Amino acid sequence: MTSPLPTPAAPSPASLWTPRLWGTLLVLCAAMFLDALDVSMVGVALPSIGADLGLSTSTLQWVVSGYILGYGGLLLLGGRTADLMGRRQVFLVALGVFAVASLLGGLVDSGPLLIASRFVKGLSAAFTAPAGLSIITTTFPEGPLRNRALSIYTTCAAAGYSLGLVFSGLLTEASWRFTMLLPAPVAVLALLVGMKLLPRSERERDHGGYDIPGAVLGTASMLLLVFTVVRAPEAGWASARTFLSFLAVAVMLVAFVLVERRSPSPLIRLGVLRSGPQVRAQLGALMFVGSYTGFQFLVTLYMQQVLGWSALHTALAFLPAGALVALSATRVGAVIDRFGTARLIVVGFALLTAGYALFLRVDLHPVYAAVILPTMLLVGSGFALTFPSLNVQATNGVDEHEQGMVSGLLNTSVQVGGAIFLAVVTAVVTAHAPEHAPAQAVLDSYRPGLVVVTVIAVAGLVLSLSGLRRSRPGHSVVVAKSTVTEARADRVPVRD
Repeated sequence: MTSPLPTPAAPSPASLWTPRLWGTLLVLCAAMFLDALDVSMVGVALPSIGADLGLSTSTLQWVVSGYILGYGGLLLLGGRTADLMGRRQVFLVALGVFAVASLLGGLVDSGPLLIASRFVKGLSAAFTAPAGLSIITTTFPEGPLRNRALSIYTTCAAAGYSLGLVFSGLLTEASWRFTMLLPAPVAVLALLVGMKLLPRSERERDHGGYDIPGAVLGTASMLLLVFTVVRAPEAGWASARTFLSFLAVAVMLVAFVLVERRSPSPLIRLGVLRSGPQVRAQLGALMFVGSYTGFQFLVTLYMQQVLGWSALHTALAFLPAGALVALSATRVGAVIDRFGTARLIVVGFALLTAGYALFLRVDLHPVYAAVILPTMLLVGSGFALTFPSLNVQATNGVDEHEQGMVSGLLNTSVQVGGAIFLAVVTAVVTAHAPEHAPAQAVLDSYRPGLVVVTVIAVAGLVLSLSGLRRSRPGHSVVVAKSTVTEARADRVPVRD
């Protein structure tokens, strides 16, 4: 009697990673790294830029806000354009524009031109970010391979932000122009490699035409929302201009929803939001980035204005959080495979909340190892678990031809959350900050802002806890044009 042939062992995820796949992922990671790097580097260079170009404080803020306006305002359009026009083409063209805008930003000699270059960079990032994320989700199959790829990809954002602070502290010592020029050669190199390695994708067929009214309304509403939030602290949250701007945003969003419900090829198919996991991922991203952005803003002010630390000293204080995220890059995917996104998001928000709450103990003479370092380690751990899990949860169960749309929606939640909650934290701190106050009074004015940051994280924790509820067997929700179980979107397949 002969024994049956043994069943071949299934290849491990690591064995399926060809050099071409690694190259593709590295190109996409480079673009994400540059997006984050560009945001963090500019903040430290602002005083030098203002002194060199003779810019007032109100004008100088638009060096940062111009990028946010272009980025946050056009993400929805960028995501859908990637689906319709081809992800590879959109990514490469936008990356080329980013490189040119970086070069021009380092060579201009006037404030308006610098702000214009920053807006163009933000606009190009609004196309590279969703196109890059959707290339990953359509290149790597759902499950362990995609989870690992997304964990590495999202880690590059944290690494870029952390290293951007260090680079800016070093480069600004020579000239602020180097902070603008640094992304250009990296973007060009990524563009050249991407032209060789990025997979070609077909344009969406039978999409029913282009949703021009939806694109106009969606882009205009996001641009006006970000603009209003950025200007609200200066104009006054209770001013007529701010109120009318928010009212106009609400009217345009209502009109946008009505248009999307009737469009044969909507910019955002509203049926995607019938999925509980999808809604929790979008709201979770908004709260996660909103709390972290407000936290980093306040901690930077505390270290430089209250403690008198240098820009480089401040950057090095944040480094443990970024290093922890970077070291976990290749391991988080396996953790997601085993425990699922819902559990990791809960744990991540719990760690973030603990870190923010711990920082409330700081005083004028902090012991770094007792308060600041534990806070950074908690926040870094929370970041490492939460951000990749939110990306996986948002893109799981979505049809391939709608990955760009969902990616654009997720990145919009990230950018709008950062802009809105940073403005709120700034307003709270400003309301409690007396002029020409001693250091203790300034620190006291920061504490209400830190409390707001902690409350935002608690809200994210409460929201994520609702995702632990097990769905009834057979219960399904519409995520894309196919029907998938909510459990599939909330919990990725378990690896044996």
